[in-house]
Amino acid sequence: MRRTGTTRRGALTATGAAALGAVLAGCGGGREEGSGRSGPATAAEQAAAVRVEKRIRTAEARTSLELLGRYERVAAAHPSAATALAPLRDAVRAHAEALAPAGAGKGVAVPSPAAPGSARSALKELAAAERRASDARLAALAAAPPELARLLASVAAAGAAHAFLLTGIAKEAGA
Repeated sequence: MRRTGTTRRGALTATGAAALGAVLAGCGGGREEGSGRSGPATAAEQAAAVRVEKRIRTAEARTSLELLGRYERVAAAHPSAATALAPLRDAVRAHAEALAPAGAGKGVAVPSPAAPGSARSALKELAAAERRASDARLAALAAAPPELARLLASVAAAGAAHAFLLTGIAKEAGA
């Protein structure tokens, strides 16, 4: 026989739905009370926000293109690592395209210093470059508008994951 009445699962579902509804109602993008506006009011404020976003996008796209150049150098210098680097390199290329300011078009990888002699040291340097880029993107979050901040956070997380993976690939290359 089936139980009737309130079950623990039903109570949790109802509580979760009520909490979600309360959160969504509180996160509305409506007007602020008393101010009558919901964003930058003046053309000067809007222009400043656009300049800040373009500056951040340009800098971060350049960082991704520099990383892409490093990936290409390491892959060219160490063909044994090229297969493992291909998906990471493709992701870095996609990050550069996503971060580029509107109308900038696709960028070309920036030449980077020659890859070190051993595959292990080249991969370690590449992992360090990914960590530095990830840290810089996290630092840029404070000044970024919300939509760009979400993109930067995502790309920074991907960079941290790339650094982790590159460290593992470097260990395998040294074995």
